[in-house]
Amino acid sequence: MKPISILIADDHFVVREGLKSLIARTEGLSVVAEAANGEQATQVFRETRPDVAMIDLRMPVCDGVEAIRRIRAEFPDARILVLSSHEGDEDISSALDAGAMGYLLKHSSGEQILPALKSIMEGRRWLSPEAAKRLAERNLTESLTPRERELLVLLAQGEANKQIAGILGLSEETVKTHVRNILGKLQVRDRTEAVTVALRRGIIRLPLV
Repeated sequence: MKPISILIADDHFVVREGLKSLIARTEGLSVVAEAANGEQATQVFRETRPDVAMIDLRMPVCDGVEAIRRIRAEFPDARILVLSSHEGDEDISSALDAGAMGYLLKHSSGEQILPALKSIMEGRRWLSPEAAKRLAERNLTESLTPRERELLVLLAQGEANKQIAGILGLSEETVKTHVRNILGKLQVRDRTEAVTVALRRGIIRLPLV
């Protein structure tokens, strides 16, 4: 049978080389192209039309989520597997919403790659156990509104309520209400814990400036 052709998109050379080495030792798989950022990934996908694209989320020029969105807009049947070190539920949800069919964490064993690729080639979604757990936990909390996310970034930058009110054009009382809502939705006790949880889940990202 014709090998499954694969595009690897990751900004770290060592990661790409490791994946190429692993895939080379796996019968039925063949790396046909690679990219170091999301913009390259979109261009190379267009040129090579691989069976599956393995894309990292954090890349320069154009991140993985945007690359997935662009590829799926141009090629609706594109099969994309995210391979990322980020396990926050927001990261996973954003990638799937953009059009990824699978999500695999980089610290997963190499033995998980083949089942993931096979599942995606058959048109089925595939999530690593860790990713599936994160999405299940996500359903237990409320989603933040765009305004709450904006305010949370300012909290992470160390801004006080008065400064936040001035930046967003809100009253201090409204800011306090938003902060209370954020704490409740994230199920945390204070602002510091809210920022910590938001970073872990991928709701906000570093750098924040």
